[in-house]
Amino acid sequence: MRVVRWLLATMSIVLIAMVGLWFWYRQASLPEHEGTLPVTWLPRPVQIIRDEAGVPTISAQTESDALFALGYVHAQDRLWQIEFNRRIGQGRIAEIVGPAGVDTDRFLRTLGVYRQAQAMARDLDPETRTLVEAYCAGINAYLDGHHDLPPAEFLLLRAPSPEHWVPADVAAWTLMMAWDLSAESMRSELTRLRLAERFSKAEIDDFLPVWDPSAPPTADYVDLYRRLGLPGHALTDQAGQLAQRLPDFGFAAAQAEGSNSWVVGGSRTVSGRPLLANDPHLALSTPSVWYFARLKAPGLDVFGATLPGVPFVVLGRNAHVAWGFTTTYADTLDLYLERIDPDHRDLYRTPGGYAPFETRVETIRVRGAEPVSLTVRSTRHGPVISGALGSADAALPAGPDPRYVLALRWASLEPGAGALRAFRAMNHAADVGQFERALRGVTVVVQNVVFAGDDGHIGLRVAGRVPVRRADNDLHGLVPSPGWDARYDWQGWMDPDDLPHSLDPPQAIIVTANQKITPPGYPGYITMEWRAPYRARRIEQLLREAPRHDLASFERIQADVTSLAAREMMMALAGTQPATAVGRAALQRLRAWDGAMRADAPEPLIYQTWMRRLKELIFNDDLGPLAHDLVEPEPLTAAMLGVLTGRARARNWCDDAAAPERHVDCATLAAQALDQAAGELAREPRDLARLRWGRSHRAVFEHRPFSSVPLLRRWFEQRVRDPGDGDTINVGVLRLRGERPFEARAAPSLRAIYDLSNGSSGVWMYGPGQSGNPFSPQFGDLLEAWSKVRYRPIGPPAGAALTLTLKPAPSGHK
Repeated sequence: MRVVRWLLATMSIVLIAMVGLWFWYRQASLPEHEGTLPVTWLPRPVQIIRDEAGVPTISAQTESDALFALGYVHAQDRLWQIEFNRRIGQGRIAEIVGPAGVDTDRFLRTLGVYRQAQAMARDLDPETRTLVEAYCAGINAYLDGHHDLPPAEFLLLRAPSPEHWVPADVAAWTLMMAWDLSAESMRSELTRLRLAERFSKAEIDDFLPVWDPSAPPTADYVDLYRRLGLPGHALTDQAGQLAQRLPDFGFAAAQAEGSNSWVVGGSRTVSGRPLLANDPHLALSTPSVWYFARLKAPGLDVFGATLPGVPFVVLGRNAHVAWGFTTTYADTLDLYLERIDPDHRDLYRTPGGYAPFETRVETIRVRGAEPVSLTVRSTRHGPVISGALGSADAALPAGPDPRYVLALRWASLEPGAGALRAFRAMNHAADVGQFERALRGVTVVVQNVVFAGDDGHIGLRVAGRVPVRRADNDLHGLVPSPGWDARYDWQGWMDPDDLPHSLDPPQAIIVTANQKITPPGYPGYITMEWRAPYRARRIEQLLREAPRHDLASFERIQADVTSLAAREMMMALAGTQPATAVGRAALQRLRAWDGAMRADAPEPLIYQTWMRRLKELIFNDDLGPLAHDLVEPEPLTAAMLGVLTGRARARNWCDDAAAPERHVDCATLAAQALDQAAGELAREPRDLARLRWGRSHRAVFEHRPFSSVPLLRRWFEQRVRDPGDGDTINVGVLRLRGERPFEARAAPSLRAIYDLSNGSSGVWMYGPGQSGNPFSPQFGDLLEAWSKVRYRPIGPPAGAALTLTLKPAPSGHK
């Protein structure tokens, strides 16, 4: 009995100690947001006032000091995020996560991201470089002087303390932003290369239709590849591995459907001044890729979304100009088939004969394992990406020495890429003319930029570098091109004034939602892979329904969840005749449905389950082993509409490929799919009324890397019920894989509306919160408001504001 009492007492003491330690760490890990702190490297005092959401207003005597303070608060609130992101850009993830990070490091070292970032940093003009160095000095001052404990991720991973920041670290994260917003072009090329093994070009066009009726004709690349001997070649296996395992870094999930931005002129607003709205659709993450802040210094007053790890406001407004971004989906990335000399495998074919690969050796340090040596080959186009994934490629069947490899040319890896100087000029722009000139400096990524000025002007300009392709380039960057044929080489860059732009259109409305934006007869080539026009059409429809708009009407538009795609699909399926009682009850509900993807309604869940089953019945038998990669995770709305309306005629997609004698038609498959879907959701018709879309459609804010660790996921990952789908203005892009296929991992990463009737009017919201520390009250305090499309006003801090003053540390103080 005495032993039992001793054990109970000991356990109680240990438990009390653990609880006490937990509470102590919870408080000790939070950064200081109030008081006065002596800080090294800072020449003049800076005041930081945080509102109750943790959004700082930074007031400084110089712009350099303001950016120093921005670096300091980024480090305070997002230290793990900026450290993990920096390691991504450097290709050094394996150093902290072990072998699981090797493939990502191999790929990024192969691309040469950090080498390019170092070149970009060297090319900065002196003034911009000084400001970037000030931002880095702010991060470093926090690293040198903070007395709170490191974030939990450092302790759980036993990660080393961060090294000092340099300008190349900043440039690297702008490159990672550009990669995520460009990589879909590479996935598309790899997908077509894989499909070419199994289908004709006409059949591929059925399966991957383009949203551009005036697109130029593309050569029969299937025939080309057969003449080159590609079918059955190991290269297509590598293409499949690359397409499915290309890393994304928080800006754009693989199936993310772009973004929304629109602006109306004063003739369409209550105030008589422009209104502008923006909601970029990016991969959801904990913490967000964004961090809201206001920067104030002589000649500078700007509010908006910053990127932790990068100075300046990227999306936002100053006293005179507001702006928003959407992705253009410009084709700035091409893959090339490089033919290897069979007798000299260190040579590849060029238009002028064979030339040697350039090579370099990279060493990847791996936690808990031996270093990995990587030999990177490059051609005149760029790095060879065949074999870049290492472990994935090693799992492929062994075969003869390859005749071809894939090389990548990407505009962001070319000399002159950058954006930091442009971001700074955008922050300072006093009118739309200055703002448009600033956009000429955006060369690292291509974006549709919508803008408005307090002088009443509104506009759109595509900013970035778009390659010029020759008139006889008959593949248009849609598929990997023969690298030895000069007609597929780029011919420089399009002039910025030749890219699509508009200023003060007569209708006083500009909408960009990743749809085709080039006018009829446009002479240049930007892309064929514009996104579906459903969101753009719905935005324009709602804008024209009201004669004049204000903040409230724009808020309602951003919250809209009506799917024009669902309406079109239901028209195509109006004649469906399900065989079961529950199937017929489901169809009755869908026929009366308005296409709104409301979280509290059963119809969206019935519809999405039906569409999932229908696409499988239509395409799985035809795609065979490719279905897992190319059917399951994709909505395939355009392909299904083509099949159901008879536009897709290259083959009978609705027959049974394994038993063509059965003569199955699309109507039969539609009925069968609905019966399956309804039976999956409900046993009896009355059960359908109890279904709710929001129970299945939850927005998932994933954490890097702990979302992949089941024991830690619930502490670091955040979830919330969410309306919408991939085709609604209020987007919630479906995962479409695994046990929870209707979860959303991409959605509005922020929402902002700017009223140009005064210098600081507008509203904003994002999720989950400002802080990356799970113990902070700002870790997830904005999540519910984000889900319900509520907003916070732009303006000076209000409510429970906290004031922190940074002052220069005495000499020798640390």
